[in-house]
Parts: sequence; C-alpha cells; structure tokens
Amino acid sequence: MIDRSQFLRGSAVLAGAGALVTACSGGDSGSGPEDPEATAEPSPWGEVDRSACPVVERMGPITGPEITTRFRMEATDLGAPAVTPDGRILFIFGDTFEAAVVGGGFWRSPVGLFADPDVPLDEGITWTSAVGGETAEQLVDYEHDDNPVSTILPGDPLTVGETMYLWMMVNHGLGNVAMSEIWTSEDSGETWARTAEMFPGGHAEGFMQQCTWYPHPTDGHVYLLTTGFQRDKGLILSRVPQDSILEPAAYETLQADGTWGDASDPLIVLEGSIGEMSLRVVEDQWLLTYFDAGNYRACIIAADSPEELAEAEPIVLLHGGEWGKEEHNVVAQLYGPYIVPGSTLDVLHLVCSQWHTGPDWPYHVEQYRIEDPLRRRCAE
Repeated sequence: MIDRSQFLRGSAVLAGAGALVTACSGGDSGSGPEDPEATAEPSPWGEVDRSACPVVERMGPITGPEITTRFRMEATDLGAPAVTPDGRILFIFGDTFEAAVVGGGFWRSPVGLFADPDVPLDEGITWTSAVGGETAEQLVDYEHDDNPVSTILPGDPLTVGETMYLWMMVNHGLGNVAMSEIWTSEDSGETWARTAEMFPGGHAEGFMQQCTWYPHPTDGHVYLLTTGFQRDKGLILSRVPQDSILEPAAYETLQADGTWGDASDPLIVLEGSIGEMSLRVVEDQWLLTYFDAGNYRACIIAADSPEELAEAEPIVLLHGGEWGKEEHNVVAQLYGPYIVPGSTLDVLHLVCSQWHTGPDWPYHVEQYRIEDPLRRRCAE
C-alpha cells in the first residue's frame, strides 16, 4: 500500500525530461472575453513553436481557484470526458478537495462537471454546471478512509445509447485495487448508481484494473484497453457486446494468436509502464493517448482498428519536466492525458493533470491544443 504522494512522486523522478509538444486551453467559471487576442496576457510558457511537429499550445488550467471555486473543488485531477446522451460533455474527476491543496477539505471522488458543447474548444473548456447542482457532489455516496475502502477512483466514462457507464477502481489504500466496478447513469450523467461489481484486483494478473473503452461504430462491441493501477504494466485488449457490459463473463480478451478468449494468457498490446489513458475514435481512426510512466511522457498511437493498435508506433505529445523549467510541451509531474470530444486529426485537444507533490499544489487539470498530432504533415 502506498500513499498519494509516494505514488505520484515516483512518476515524477523518472528519467528523461525531453521536449514535448502540447497545447492547453483553460476554462473559466463564465463565458470567455469577446476579444481574446486583445485581452490575452503573455503565456507563462513563452511563444508557441510554430515550426514544431506537432505544434503544441498549452492553454492553461481548467480547474483551480476562480475557475472551479463555485463548485467547491479548487483541487482535483483526471477529468476523463464523454459526450452525454443529451449532447453535453461530462468530465469525470478523481480525488477532489474544496481548497487549492491536496487534503484541502470536503474530500470527494469521483465528481463531474458539465461543459458547454457549443463553445469552440479553441476558446477553452467552459463549465456550465456540476453533477449535484451548484456543488460538485460525489457521484455515489460512500465514506473515504472507511476501512477498508480509502477512495474509489474513475477509469473512463462511456456512453452507449441512453446509458452512461463509468469504470471505477475500489482502492484499499492508493495503489491497492481490491476490485473494479461499473457505475451507471440513465439521465445523461445527472445521477449515478453503483451498479455492478466486475473483476477482483488480481484478475488477469492485475491487468484489468485501470481501463479506457469505446464502442465500435459497427460491430456491436465495446473495446477496452486495461492495465494495472500501479503504472508497472503494459496494456491488454478486451471486448464485450454492447448489451452485456455489466456481465463479467461476457468479456473476452485478445490472445497472441489473434483469437479472442479468456484473460489467462492475453496478448500484451503495448509494452511498458502505462498509467492513465484515453481510447477514442476520431475520424475513423482509433486513437489512444496514454501516460508512459516508464519514460515520463504522454504519447499517442493510432490505427484503423483496435487490434491494429498493437502494431502502432508511439508519437510523443508531452514530455515530463521539472518545476520551474516548463514549456508549452514540457510539463512537470504530468499524468492522465484524455482526448476531449470535438477533437479532430488536424487539431487534438487534451486535458492533462499535474500534481506538485510536496507542497501538494498545483494539483489541477490543464487543456492542451495539439496541431497535427499524428504528424501527417511533418514530411511536407
């Protein structure tokens, strides 16, 4: 069992603070200025390098003081997004506190914020409301640090038809995942139920704890990439019929010979030490963004099908760096790169977390704007 600071500090001291290419756009508690060019202050990360490939712009925090204060959540992380059945964008956050510091009171996990889908992403993510109303309430009621459960952390939200699903990890101390659960919502994310216990933490030798998933546009399955929560494993690929998501026995895993079977001998689709990740279909391409903890960076891979992700070559979007030496594409203690709905293959928007362990602030989420994330035009 490890505490929160030990868990993330371990990722931050890994070697290789290389150059990374990322763009981020911050939200606020209301609508943006009418003329952003006239009112924008110089970026603390300097000018955007327009000659880079990809081109990364770090747009700024979307959580923190004055941004999410009205929801009583100045300190939070993650922010995995999904489009709700009624067309809004719901972002799901992890351990959340009222004041701008880890441990700053009113501890909740997970919480959710709704973003306005009509505001262009280039103008910054704009919050409209929270799950729970004026205050970002915990999605399902439970007590933190109530032996044995310390906290329950989100993996990834998913929308299939009129139902939203949320993969959850029940922690008996951070990093000790006792089981995975699926929570569901039938009202576009406004209320949630703790619906199904799924897999024990040791299932598939611990490879089915952390999850990202997305429905296939045509074959009737949801595909999911999973790994351990501890950032010491690669990824395996599984699938489940869209009408059987709550049935553990319906899940099957890709084997080394290309067949689908149980999770006892899976193909490792992506080797390494993988953390938080985001699987989405963008313009018919399956995209996976992920925190490569072993190399202290955020990467993307792309393929025509989920199975072909195993052959894809990673592209670095963001490199980890040191505090005080950050740039648009160099981010200290980064993790959790999630693809924002509305992204294209020309311009990808990510949200990515930072946690400055020690002082325990910043502990927030930022928005990044990345032009040509797959480097399709780099050779031109």
